Amino acid sequence: MANYVVAGTGTTTTALIRNPRRKSSSAAQSSSQLALHFTQNHSYLRRTSKTFRPIYASVSSSPAPVTKPDDLVDSILSKVMQTDRGVLLKREEHKKVAEVAQELQRFCVDEPVKCPLIFGEWDVVYCSNPTSPGGGYRSAFGRLFFKTNEMIQVVEAPDIIRNKVAFSLFGFLDGEVSLKGKLNVLDEKWIQVIFEPPELKVGGLDFQYGGESEVKLEITYIDEKIRLGKGSRGSLFVFQRR
Repeated sequence: MANYVVAGTGTTTTALIRNPRRKSSSAAQSSSQLALHFTQNHSYLRRTSKTFRPIYASVSSSPAPVTKPDDLVDSILSKVMQTDRGVLLKREEHKKVAEVAQELQRFCVDEPVKCPLIFGEWDVVYCSNPTSPGGGYRSAFGRLFFKTNEMIQVVEAPDIIRNKVAFSLFGFLDGEVSLKGKLNVLDEKWIQVIFEPPELKVGGLDFQYGGESEVKLEITYIDEKIRLGKGSRGSLFVFQRR
């Protein structure tokens, strides 16, 4: 509260004026409280940051198991056995056989044509093209009359191959078609076989017919148990040792 004299009038006027010191003091007090509040919060945050530390989890993915050749061999045999050498398989099933064969190819020896394991007696247990082994006897029409009992390939040292298809005609008359061929090595994987005219035996009949034939085959895998081959037209063969 302050009294002032208005100039030229002689009148005394009373005015209510706030004390600037009190305002300054109040502002200082508020500032001090704010600073204290900030300091306390900052101290709390520092304590909190020490309490809650980030936790890092290390997740390591297990490497894919390495497939062994023996497992692949068992897999491909399980897919082709009891399928009439591939005739009964559907398109997707043929594709799965081809995938396993492709995996096995990675484990093939460097020069399979020189491997002594190629010699011996082999059952033809699968072909992606049913008419490749056995010709017309294995066509859709031929299978109506000729039931295939066995298909055998014998590889004799040094360069002889004998193929035989044993069948039953009309289910009761046994017969067989056999071919003898000469093996020629083309490179470290490919062979060529030139066959003589086939020989047919049915009942008491035995005669040759037709002419010579030629096939080329790439050996893509071989071991003590199976042999894989691929023909020049892409047909996949699976042979199992007898």
